[in-house]
Amino acid sequence: MSIIYILIPIAILFVCLAVALFFWSVKSRQYEDLDREGYSILFDDDKTPPKDPK
Repeated sequence: MSIIYILIPIAILFVCLAVALFFWSVKSRQYEDLDREGYSILFDDDKTPPKDPK
């Protein structure tokens, strides 16, 4: 039963950490543009055309 006195504060600490990380990610705009990264996989625009060997 004494393990409960250790596990409950650890669980509360993990929840507080998760909430703080969530609010940090929202504040730093991690969720602003969710579609751009998905489209960047499909369209490979960063490749340069092959150079003409002369």
